[in-house]
Amino acid sequence: MPVVKCSVANCTYWGEGNNCNADSIMVEVDAHANANYKTEFASESGNTNHQDAAKNSAQTCCQTFKPKAK
Repeated sequence: MPVVKCSVANCTYWGEGNNCNADSIMVEVDAHANANYKTEFASESGNTNHQDAAKNSAQTCCQTFKPKAK
């Protein structure tokens, strides 16, 4: 599995060294930013079979983000 770096320290999956510790990562284009995917099972709960195009990384978002419990 590739190393995924993330600097969002208030995410449940954030790990030491800015590493993402999620089992899977769901990245979407901003047009789908408000989709209601369950983060742990993103590929099973939403329609992730569609294909979109982004011109740059600023047009993408991480659907895997889940705030840490306080």
